[in-house]
Formats: sequence, structure tokens, C-alpha cells
Amino acid sequence: MDAADLDVVDLDRSDAEELLSRYREYGWWDEREREAVAEALAHTDLAIGLRDGTTLVASARVITDFVYYARVYDVIVAADRRGEGLGRKLLSAILADDRLADVNPVLLCRDGLVPFYESVGFEPYPETVDAPEGEDVELRQLIHVDGELEDAGGE
Repeated sequence: MDAADLDVVDLDRSDAEELLSRYREYGWWDEREREAVAEALAHTDLAIGLRDGTTLVASARVITDFVYYARVYDVIVAADRRGEGLGRKLLSAILADDRLADVNPVLLCRDGLVPFYESVGFEPYPETVDAPEGEDVELRQLIHVDGELEDAGGE
């Protein structure tokens, strides 16, 4: 089936088992359980999939406030369907979603995927932004890992 003929669908918790199967094709999240993936889908602001008949062949999730921020996560295409334009169709469906009209979605990807994402309109995220005071401020992406909150003092 041609990518143009696939159905764009909203995903929900009932799609968890099939989504988990797609992740495991690539060795993603082998430790994750079906119920946790179902819960994640239930709390995802926008989860889009492509179906070939009843089979989920591609999906992505977007966490957003629909006003300022939107981050795309977990873009995946079934291993046996790569190279058919499904990723492009999936991202086009996300970017065309009226609910995201006021935001510029961002994503994090491996270096090898940058050319693909650039081909569908993503650009490198600037390392600096204009601060309200008018100067450029350098940004760094940080993650908080499990553990005790350290008392940094002062704040």
C-alpha cells in the first residue's frame, strides 16, 4: 500500500500493545510494560499513528500546551516499512494538525536522522535565544534523573 493510502489515526491507551511491539522491533524500551505504555498514551496530548488496514505501521507522540511548546517524541516506523515515505506522512500529519497551528514543534534525534527531519522542515534549534533584556542567552538542554533533590542553597 502506498503511504498516501494509509489512514492517519489518533492513538489511545487501547493501542499500547501494538505500539510496544513497534518499539521492540528496534530494541526500544524492552523493560517497559504494556500498562505503562497505555498510561503514557492516555496522558499524551497528541498521539498520531498510521494504519495499513488494522496494522499500526508508524506513530509519534507530542507533548504540548498548544500555545507555546510542543515536543515530538517516539517517532517510529515499522522496520519492514522503512523507506516508503511513512515517516514523512506521519510528520506531515502532525505538522498539519490544527491544534499545533500556534507552536513550532521541536524534537531530539540521532545525528544520522537530521537530514530526514530537515527534509520535512525541521531546523537545528538555536543554541541562543533573545532574552527579555535584549541580549542573546545560551541555552543548554538538561535532564533531572531520579535521586534526591540537592540543596543548592540560595534559591
